[in-house]
Amino acid sequence: MKLTILGGGGFRVPLVYGALLGDHAEGRVTHVTLYDLDEGRLSAIARVLAEQGEGVPDAPGVTATTDLDEALRGADFVFSAIRVGGLEGRAADERIALAEGVLGQETVGAGGIAYGLRTVPVAVHIARRIAELAPDAWVINFTNPAGLVTEAMSRILGDRVVGICDSPVGLGRRVARILGADPDRAWIDYVGLNHLGWLRGLRIDGRDELPRLLADEEALGSFEEGRLFGPEWLRSLGAIPNEYLHYYYFNREAVSAYRSAERTRGAYLRDQQGAFYQEMGKPDTPALAAWHRTLADREATYMAANREAAGIGERDEEDLESGGYEKVALALMRAIARGERATLILNVRNGTTLAALDADAVIEVPCFVDANGAHPVSVSPLPYHAVGLVTAVKAVEREVLAAAESGSRATAVKAFALHPLVDSVTVARRLVEGYTAEHAGLAYLRH
Repeated sequence: MKLTILGGGGFRVPLVYGALLGDHAEGRVTHVTLYDLDEGRLSAIARVLAEQGEGVPDAPGVTATTDLDEALRGADFVFSAIRVGGLEGRAADERIALAEGVLGQETVGAGGIAYGLRTVPVAVHIARRIAELAPDAWVINFTNPAGLVTEAMSRILGDRVVGICDSPVGLGRRVARILGADPDRAWIDYVGLNHLGWLRGLRIDGRDELPRLLADEEALGSFEEGRLFGPEWLRSLGAIPNEYLHYYYFNREAVSAYRSAERTRGAYLRDQQGAFYQEMGKPDTPALAAWHRTLADREATYMAANREAAGIGERDEEDLESGGYEKVALALMRAIARGERATLILNVRNGTTLAALDADAVIEVPCFVDANGAHPVSVSPLPYHAVGLVTAVKAVEREVLAAAESGSRATAVKAFALHPLVDSVTVARRLVEGYTAEHAGLAYLRH
């Protein structure tokens, strides 16, 4: 079975390959094709994978190419993890937004809109090439903003594109651990959009144990989300929000922390990964060791500005483990390719799952997965406060899709202005001016 990884020179690709190395069953991935526009990054990651696969007899073969069509031909699965504009683009998104006093995070607020406007046209082009060259392939999308990009690609590929994210996985694992439960045996009631969802229950042997956690002040404040949001707010919500909701619930504090930070997250990653790839340019660099060292630092500094805003200090050691998106991707591939049923939290088309949204809206919910793809489960309705956020952000996503399709600058302004973390037409216009001046990838937005 052939897996093609788009963005194959990306830093987190070794996580996916590492998951594949642990799969020895019949029907496993036997070949991985890395596609990227940057030959230097491709070469660096290929070296890391080569060291990972040493001593593994059935390690998947690896080839690398800068030709998209070549990468797609014959693919059974396509894993999309591209970054249009690179980390330099992400750093610019943050800088331009913060100069206007609004959030520039890559998936939330102004930064997420700018990134989406750059990425959607490229993702749509890729989806069309997949439909032409590998119509039977399944697409696993990790490209951010993941829900928005998955919805754009689904307009061409239908249900054969599924979005994944590691945030709900990490949240469910932490809550289960605090409750003394095995995460693999727990049913996680999680509903929302990508980076905008709530864990509303965690059932073990049919019993919801979340009320027990909400009633325990000490336990509730002992893990990442409990410290980030505070026990009192979590009890008010009656749920555990995805960590990205900190940008909404504590927006002023988050913006202040980001503006006072020495570097934004994007600038930090740009510099950190730039140093890694530069080091990998030396032929004698131990590739795997350099990658592990860089990864550990990346995970330790994740959402550092938000933790500073909340006054909670460094991340606990047990929270430093990767959220596990590579394990989700592997479980998804195995369920589809082998008919091994799995239950996973995924980004899929809504259908009739959430009454507040139309059938084509991509949402993030638990799904049953089998050989026919991912099927969202029935969930109870969201409370009004959550419906308000979900529908507002989905409306923004739809304006981004409309702007990407039409090239309308006015529609792009509308997308920014409607976002609850921008909420100013004047600021929205300045943001569009700033982003189009900065990014060549937004030249398609006409006056």
